[in-house]
Amino acid sequence: MHYTYQLFHIRLIAFLGLFGISLFLFSLLMEVPIDHHVANSRRKDVYSVWALPPDDVSGRLRKLMDGLASEFGGPRFEPHVTVVGAISLTPDDALQKFKSACDGLKAYHVIVDRVATGTFFYQCVFLLLHPTAEVVEASAHCSGHFGYKSTTSYMPHLSLLYADLTEDEKKKAQEKANVLDESISSLSFQISRLALYKTDTEDKTLKSWEKVTECSLIPN
Repeated sequence: MHYTYQLFHIRLIAFLGLFGISLFLFSLLMEVPIDHHVANSRRKDVYSVWALPPDDVSGRLRKLMDGLASEFGGPRFEPHVTVVGAISLTPDDALQKFKSACDGLKAYHVIVDRVATGTFFYQCVFLLLHPTAEVVEASAHCSGHFGYKSTTSYMPHLSLLYADLTEDEKKKAQEKANVLDESISSLSFQISRLALYKTDTEDKTLKSWEKVTECSLIPN
């Protein structure tokens, strides 16, 4: 009888001990909830700053871009001039830097030089722009706020086609662009809006690309 009582006592103590440990671990979990806002604010994405053409110019460019994509393939995307190239930032940091870069920046003009071809997917066929002082300075101004440093000098351009083409195919696409819009090489327009975009360069479908926000520049 005495032995049975001791065994019961030992089992009771063991049970209470396990129960106490469980309560302790549960309390720790309750005291340290997962803060999804903090987790998201620390997550980094790839961002770019785009200069957006006026609506009438964008409509004209989309028609040209759609004509090229229907023949040579490639994803659809918004007409733009890249001002700050792809850079990895947290969402909060990207927004703060974008607002700071836009503050006090004046609208400026861009002038098309010619239809040109490049050497990789994101510079397949594009409108090469004149690197005027105001165009280069706008990029330098924004890049400074973002802490963006490129290994090459800034080449202002407006992409017409994203694709991996052979040199012969690029030449045909270049010729096609001039046929679809015969006066495209004499195009000029004002940049009065900048936009912050998510642009994961690993995603060549561009399905993950999205506009975060935009700002209007001071009229010039």
